[in-house]
Amino acid sequence: MPDDNRDQAGRPSPDALLEKARAEMRGRLKIFLGAAPGVGKTYEMLISGRAKIADGHDVVIGVVETHGRKETEALVAGFEIIPRVEIDYKGRLLEEMDLDGILARRPDLVLVDELAHTNAEGSRHPKRYLDVKELLDRGIDVYTTLNIQHVESLNDVVSQITRVRVRETVPDSIIDLADDVEIIDLTPDDLIKRLHDGKVYMPKTAERALTNYFTPGNLTALRELALRKTAQRVDDQLLTHMQAHAIAGPWAAGERVLVSIDHHPRSASLVRYAARMASRLRAPWAAVYIETNRSINLSEAERDTIASTLRLAEQLGGEAITIPGREVAEELVRHASANNVTHIVIGAPKKPTWRDWWGRSVTDELIRKTGEISVHVISGTEKDGTTARGIKAAAVAPQLDIRAYLLATVYVAIALGVSIVLDQVLDVRNLALVFLMAVLTSAVLHGLRPALYSCILGALSFNFFFLPPRYTLTISDPESVLAFFFFLGVAIIASNLTATVQRQAAAARQRARTTEDLYLFSKKLAGTGTLDDVLWATAFQLASMLKVRVVLLLPEEGSIAVKAGYPPDDTLDDADIAAAGWAWEHNHAAGRGADTLPGAKRLYVPLRTGRTAVGVIGLDSDRRDGPLLTPEQQRLLDALADQAALAIERVQLVADVDRARLAAEADRLRSALLTSISHDLKTPLAAILGAAGTLRDYFASMPEEDRSDLLSTVVDESERLNRFIANLLDMTKIESGAMEPNSALHYAGDIVGTALARAAKILEHHKTEMSIPAELPMVRVDPVLFEQVIFNLLDNAAKYAPEGSVIQIEGWADADNVVVQISDEGPGIPPADLARVFDTFYRVRKGDQVRAGTGLGLSICRGFIEAMGGTITAGNRRGRPGAVFTIRLPKPNDIPKLDELK
Repeated sequence: MPDDNRDQAGRPSPDALLEKARAEMRGRLKIFLGAAPGVGKTYEMLISGRAKIADGHDVVIGVVETHGRKETEALVAGFEIIPRVEIDYKGRLLEEMDLDGILARRPDLVLVDELAHTNAEGSRHPKRYLDVKELLDRGIDVYTTLNIQHVESLNDVVSQITRVRVRETVPDSIIDLADDVEIIDLTPDDLIKRLHDGKVYMPKTAERALTNYFTPGNLTALRELALRKTAQRVDDQLLTHMQAHAIAGPWAAGERVLVSIDHHPRSASLVRYAARMASRLRAPWAAVYIETNRSINLSEAERDTIASTLRLAEQLGGEAITIPGREVAEELVRHASANNVTHIVIGAPKKPTWRDWWGRSVTDELIRKTGEISVHVISGTEKDGTTARGIKAAAVAPQLDIRAYLLATVYVAIALGVSIVLDQVLDVRNLALVFLMAVLTSAVLHGLRPALYSCILGALSFNFFFLPPRYTLTISDPESVLAFFFFLGVAIIASNLTATVQRQAAAARQRARTTEDLYLFSKKLAGTGTLDDVLWATAFQLASMLKVRVVLLLPEEGSIAVKAGYPPDDTLDDADIAAAGWAWEHNHAAGRGADTLPGAKRLYVPLRTGRTAVGVIGLDSDRRDGPLLTPEQQRLLDALADQAALAIERVQLVADVDRARLAAEADRLRSALLTSISHDLKTPLAAILGAAGTLRDYFASMPEEDRSDLLSTVVDESERLNRFIANLLDMTKIESGAMEPNSALHYAGDIVGTALARAAKILEHHKTEMSIPAELPMVRVDPVLFEQVIFNLLDNAAKYAPEGSVIQIEGWADADNVVVQISDEGPGIPPADLARVFDTFYRVRKGDQVRAGTGLGLSICRGFIEAMGGTITAGNRRGRPGAVFTIRLPKPNDIPKLDELK
């Protein structure tokens, strides 16, 4: 909950007004948000578009995917549709939304389906949501659809729920950009019924979806995510509206909790109470510390308490905020009103009753000023305070800057010289101002203590040289006594105030530098994708900011081991190993300067998040004894450690999701393999056993022709079984990385001819046409692997093409490649399956007329061709049905001439 309104009460927030102005300058965006495919987002978008047409608006369809749903197709009729543009991608024609056509047409409203779609390579923008942003920037309104699993910030959550990693995502800023977000809600039971009725997917696809993704548990969780995201967006819109119109909160449309903390140990119990309240209310909450002028005088222990309490709030899921201000109650009320806070938690006053005579407590002032905001006054207990860090702090040596005192003496001496000159024309009481200037100069340049020194030195000089009787330290004139004491009082107060301002400015500069370093560190961590990068970045940042040597230890096989260090160092003695292990097991600091195992060389601090410990930091310095870190450095260590722990946890969670995905993929492949074996092994074996048994029992009485037919069956089915086993072995070689092509220069036409001869039985019911010119350049391939590729493609064409159709094999050369293309006259490949036909065990479903197969053939083709340095793509024939598979092999540079071959 950022403090967006620091201006005078009753004035609109500048940020909110700026956002409102930006929204008025662009088109309006409405997102139809659903929990899962099939809830009716596109249908509702088309209904809303028809309503706009009825109101007289110019509405066109940029892109709408009906997915074969009759109700949706019926709604599309009557809309003007901007024709899609065709983009050639690796030999395939893909259709994408014509952004330039829409901009030229310039309608009032355009309907754009599937916001998270990735555009084909060669489009102006890589993502469809960028197309939408350009339309909005040109002043065109957009209606679009989005599923909750495509929101970037929820990607990891969805992966954990569904065990499916969604690759196409849109940033959360797109949802923040939306003027309206309409949730399209459907109960899990209703959505599952729609799947059973075939209103979402085709029957086979729906069956797989019901088994893997569209389970009641998954749909319920996704539905809650969609509802929460929409509620969050509505809440943000309400807050922006209130700030833009200077509406004093709260508007209790949603609950928000704010807890005020200070330097007292009981603040931790207030934070825990606020966390429990926010959990009951299902509301966002924040812990706020108001930094006043008195904060600069806090002790290191009190500063530690504040930092630990804010850190506790973040670990409990709240937001930690520090706000500079003059009065605590005034700043709390201003922040609460600006951010629509409905509940404020504050500690009961602890000061004696007699102090109420001098002024009200912060709690009393807050209750009087909050108006409609509920104030919860909690006693709190110090025993519930934050857990002690358990680390002794290094003493901060007092800095005695002799140079500062010498310069202060010089300033007083200069003031004395100037006063001696001015003594001839000025009254003695006015000369005190000259010495006062020396005191203020010392306070500004050197701090409080040199300023007090110059104050005393200046007072003595003023008395000795100018107050009668001169050149003594006695004062005879009562007026001079009064002037002397007033000078001394003013000098002390002025030097104190000036030094305080100087300390505050120095603290602000130091805080700004630290904040910038932490921001750069968090930015660096956000850009790292591997655990090693996170660890090395963390080690370097800790070493550079704390001026120490660092090692980072992570759990490994039941123990903890060094994973990174700066400077690189992975040697730990027995005491250090024991201290690091204890810090990891007990989630508490150990080692040098700690309460536990202080004999270790290093100090070990656990890296922990709100959930658990993720590792241990070991710190060491050139100083051989005593504590390592000052209290300020300990607080900086906490901030750095928290960021590093979150980054490590993020990387580990991504790795866990990937492992879960790989495990699910392995289970899917295992299931597919078992299914294939149960069918493709059992079927030929049954035919072989039947034919062999018949020959054994009736061989003598059987005509020669029948015996020949049965023997042919045994041979054919044995060859089919052999091909199946060979495919499994080939796939094993590809996936294990053991594929080593024995490449040499060969003529593609010869290998294709060999494959055709081998596939003669498979192709006996088809016509084959081969057109490979004799002058085609030779290619560097493994002839056995390349022949297997051609054979698998011919086998695939024979399965899917009807009997009597033509299978064509063509070859040609372009500038860089030799191309071999095999096409058939079958039904072709559905566009949705083009990207998956080369996946292991994946088969296009075409009905009962398709011969059985394992789904390995095309996957093996891709593995073999890529192992030989080529590429293979799938597509459909233009103008008529049929699939096309295109192999591209690079031309070798060392092709011998025809005369040399002869």
